[in-house]
Amino acid sequence: MGRGKIEIKRIENANSRQVTFSKRRAGLLKKAKELAILCDAEVAVIIFSNTGKLFEFSSSGMKKTFSRYNKCLQGSTEMALVEHKAEKQVCKEADNLKDEVAKLQMKQLQLLGKNLTSVSLKELEVLEQQLSEGLLSVKEKKEQLLMEQLEQSRLQEQRVMLENETLRRQVEELRGFFPSTDHLVRSYLEYYPVERKNSLMSHNVRGPDVTCACNLEKGDSDTTLYLGLPSDHRKRKKPERESHSNDSESQ
Repeated sequence: MGRGKIEIKRIENANSRQVTFSKRRAGLLKKAKELAILCDAEVAVIIFSNTGKLFEFSSSGMKKTFSRYNKCLQGSTEMALVEHKAEKQVCKEADNLKDEVAKLQMKQLQLLGKNLTSVSLKELEVLEQQLSEGLLSVKEKKEQLLMEQLEQSRLQEQRVMLENETLRRQVEELRGFFPSTDHLVRSYLEYYPVERKNSLMSHNVRGPDVTCACNLEKGDSDTTLYLGLPSDHRKRKKPERESHSNDSESQ
């Protein structure tokens, strides 16, 4: 069985208290020595018994460790003082900034025409002058911006005009290289009208006048209007054919 857990409190029995002190002191010094060796640390232990007896251990010398401790303690104290002063300065600056922000907010409200109950006549005159100067500055800035925009528009217009002129010249050059097709067809028809007519005849393309003349010469189409029965039309058509055949024989 393992050892029971010991309650951490003052031991009332003097003999037991002395025995426990001796054992735990030896264990503590042993652990301090092991810590210094294993971890390459500078360790110092100071123990006073209830009778005032001193027990100590130092891995690098007690004086050296104490001087180092005092330097660190002094440096930490100075650092704490510096931090405290810096904190006070920051708080003071924050308060000043808060006051300045409040003043600026009040001034802004006054410029907007609000919260003017506690403003004197002189302050109102100063406020009016500030507003007039501000309005004048705004008008000047607006006029400057308008003039800049106008100048930019004018420059852009000039660039567009130059581009249009360049494109117009390019189109004229292209027209010079490639003459118009309508002009060529018209000149061809002016100089060669007979060839056009012959070519149309050679390809059996006849106009309405030529077709009409051929039909009249052949006599194939009969456009005469006859009145009466179909038998009369046949009788009337036979003599015409006979007369036509006689004329051809006589010729």
